[in-house]
Amino acid sequence: MENPVFEKTKIADIQLKNKIIRSATHEGMADEKGYPTDKIKKKYIQLAKGGVGAIITGYAGIQQNGKSSLHRMLMINSENSISYYKDLVEAVHEFDVPIILQIAHCGRQTRSKIIGEHPVAPSAIKDKFFSEEKPKELTENEILEIINNFVKAVERAKKADFDGVQLHLAHGYLLAEFLSPYTNRRSDKWGGSTKNRFRIVAEILKQARERVGNFPILAKINGYDGRKNGMRMDEAIKITKLLEESGCSAIEVSCGVVEDGFFTIRGPKLPVEPVFQYTFKYKKLPKVIRKIAGFLIPKVTPVIKPLTNYNVNEAQAIKENVSIPVIVVGGIKSLSDITEIIAQKKADFVSMCRPFIIEPNIVKKFKEGKQDTSKCIACNYCAIAGEEAPLKCYNGKL
Repeated sequence: MENPVFEKTKIADIQLKNKIIRSATHEGMADEKGYPTDKIKKKYIQLAKGGVGAIITGYAGIQQNGKSSLHRMLMINSENSISYYKDLVEAVHEFDVPIILQIAHCGRQTRSKIIGEHPVAPSAIKDKFFSEEKPKELTENEILEIINNFVKAVERAKKADFDGVQLHLAHGYLLAEFLSPYTNRRSDKWGGSTKNRFRIVAEILKQARERVGNFPILAKINGYDGRKNGMRMDEAIKITKLLEESGCSAIEVSCGVVEDGFFTIRGPKLPVEPVFQYTFKYKKLPKVIRKIAGFLIPKVTPVIKPLTNYNVNEAQAIKENVSIPVIVVGGIKSLSDITEIIAQKKADFVSMCRPFIIEPNIVKKFKEGKQDTSKCIACNYCAIAGEEAPLKCYNGKL
């Protein structure tokens, strides 16, 4: 009997060879305009050849002030980008693998040095990591402009022949900031109740559906985070129901925001060495301070647990409340765990990020019985170095 993980299946009209998806992963390989390069194309071809069911791209910004502080982020804020993306999509489609464009606005989780103006957010609440400046609260007209730019990005993705898009509603970026009562403290129609906080997403979906019809639009959400009065599972369930009512095609369940530290991508120990080498906040500290901090921080900072499968319970609860497909990501690295999640209907699909960095062909290895578990050691050096360098596996060594 064939493993259910490797059965052909669909998300909306997207045909997948199996139920393992490459979750959106920032590659840091765009050109100076944010357009995809041959380096990204090569990486996606490796994934496609390696047997992945579908590829979700690294996040693509919908406008200049939504750009990430990470190295060479993709952008989808211009019609001129379409031909570049079309070339990328065509290369992946040669291997009969669907590719979905993740679109995002980074909200307050960026820096004015990067975007050329003050960061923006639903409410003017300073981010504890990006603590250099308090974000500017968005005006009604600015919110409407953001909605319009998200819709334009969906249209561009369709023109570029992507199989669908994914709205980034997770990890503390702008749309997640609207959804969370921790970051959205507005008293107008864009804040307050769950429905009001969801309004910006509802408008994006409504207007996009008017322009692109049944083109698949997925969403990535937080099932929970580590903030006081932040996202919790009961609220996430309400949001997923609203997503389904609004025409969302599938939901990917993740967790955490940047302020939470290594909550979203967990590991057995803190990646102190790359933090001091690459992170803008700490790299300019005097060497003696870095040395002392490097010794003390791991001793006083607890590792967030569990280290594996840490969004599965939330995904299962969400799946029980919606009829559209549910994808789960977060510390999933073995075929035996993936098989259990799918077979026991805890989620419809599993997505992975870090395992694909070290082994782009891991799905092929799983299917051929060559290994059960990823070689990824969850050192998280890849995530930290992404502030200044293109994506690669460091395997615990700089």
